[in-house]
Amino acid sequence: MEEKIKIIQAYKASAGDIKDVIAPAGLQVNANYIKIGNKFAKTVFVFTYPRYLSTGWFSPIINMPELIDISFFMHPVDTALALRQLRKKTTNVEAQLNERAEKGLIRDPVLETAFRDLETLRDALQQAREKLFKTGVYITIYADSMEDLSKLEGHLSSLLESRLVYIKPAFFQQMEGFASVLPLGTDKLGIHTPLNSGPVSSFFPFTSPNLTTDNGILYGVNLGNNSLVIFDRFSLENANTVVFAKSGSGKSYTTKLEIIRTLMMGINVMVIDPEKEYKNLSQAVGGSFFNISLTSEHHINPFDIPIIPKDEDPTDVLKSHILNLTGLLKVMLGKITPEEEAIVDRAISETYASHDIVPGKDFSQAKPPLLEDLQVVMQNMKGGAGLADRLDKFVHGSYAGFTNNTTNIDIKNRFIVFAIRDLEDELRPIAMYIILNFIWNLIRADFKKRALIIDEAWVMMKNDDSASFLFGLVKRARKYFLGVTNITQEVDDFLRTPYGRPIITNSALQILLKQAPAVIDGLAKTFNLTTAEKNFLLEANVGEGLFFAGLRHAAIKIIASYTEDQIVTTNPEQMLEMGKTI
Repeated sequence: MEEKIKIIQAYKASAGDIKDVIAPAGLQVNANYIKIGNKFAKTVFVFTYPRYLSTGWFSPIINMPELIDISFFMHPVDTALALRQLRKKTTNVEAQLNERAEKGLIRDPVLETAFRDLETLRDALQQAREKLFKTGVYITIYADSMEDLSKLEGHLSSLLESRLVYIKPAFFQQMEGFASVLPLGTDKLGIHTPLNSGPVSSFFPFTSPNLTTDNGILYGVNLGNNSLVIFDRFSLENANTVVFAKSGSGKSYTTKLEIIRTLMMGINVMVIDPEKEYKNLSQAVGGSFFNISLTSEHHINPFDIPIIPKDEDPTDVLKSHILNLTGLLKVMLGKITPEEEAIVDRAISETYASHDIVPGKDFSQAKPPLLEDLQVVMQNMKGGAGLADRLDKFVHGSYAGFTNNTTNIDIKNRFIVFAIRDLEDELRPIAMYIILNFIWNLIRADFKKRALIIDEAWVMMKNDDSASFLFGLVKRARKYFLGVTNITQEVDDFLRTPYGRPIITNSALQILLKQAPAVIDGLAKTFNLTTAEKNFLLEANVGEGLFFAGLRHAAIKIIASYTEDQIVTTNPEQMLEMGKTI
């Protein structure tokens, strides 16, 4: 018979392996503290409360910057048992009051107050308006030395005593106290105070607005209570957003993170990109990137026939389109008189008529005119020759390649970027107007949830006509399930225009990041900021700011995963290391 050789394993897995990995190097237990590795820790418990606990009384403790652990234990008490105990206590107090009355002693306010409170609580329990809980509150503080631990304990004690709440260290029970604050849900200390539902509810520090919802995307961390800001902009009265920040404070970074997460929710996104900052993002998510310039192969014909929505009259759509084109021509021509504006309006209508595009006819299959067709019509109109000459640079001159071509852009992608960095400054407002009008016609024709990002929106605010068009887009966006995001670093220029504040008013979601001292007062007036909020925006780090969602707002820290950061960053040093360019 072959003899089996037993080989001794060098390593044998056990249930204690994980514990060994996460356990500290050593644990020293003393009467009033424990030492965990190089850290000193002490557990204290609350043993006395005032008669009344105001809402948010525990918030200063929760928001302490030091490292602390807190556990609340609420053990429900059977109502029938509680009523029997309260009946005995009430009888005892009432007997004391009667005895004092028989002896002719002066009234005792403490006993009288206790009697009223007991009777009130008995009534509330009997009517099921309140419940009774045995409540334990344990706090473990940490420090690098005993001296720091003692100072922190004193600071904690002072904060609570100012609210008439008193604590004691868990002498000779430090290990039990430490185990009670671990996320195990075990109450090993077992030091309780009976409290009814009202006082117990005040323990929860919901004084900072809760911006965590079941649906939506992650924006960052609430600096007030360290909760996650998960929000759905489409859940508000409108889905419009404004983002105000100084250069380098993280506004584009924030927006690109929102885009990535919005795309994950199945929402289409379109971007007007003035600096080609969104090119890498477009490539990463498989989007469509169109570079609009004088020599670009991508063109948009502003005279394209809008697609007629099912529930709208073609005549109304055409008239609205002509009005938008009139606004565009006013931006292109500069200042014009009311008489010249009337000529422009009539010239546009006649240009469309020359291509059999008139109200009352089916023009869905008609070939749209070009800007050069409008120029020809103007030249043959009384008083239109001068306007035609002013248009020549857009038709035959240096700007012709940009404004006088048929549309060749495929807009079927879920993520579309229109880059205008390579255009002259003079042409940028015109380009943004043309692109927005193109997008608006698309949105009206195909109803679905979308987000439109307009970076450096202040460019459109330079001209009243383009600003008016942008405001009209923002105001009507909700009807078409559209959320418009306006981003700017030129806060003063944005607010100074007649349409700046109305756009803010029609944007239910507002994000303010780090601001310059020169604009903070105007911003504070517009958003009704407190002095503390003003100072926070002046001193905020990159990616920190205020997040307004309707009536709720909170300080926020924008966070990103490593992969997201690699995609959205525009930090020159970081991009150089990755071998990327803008």
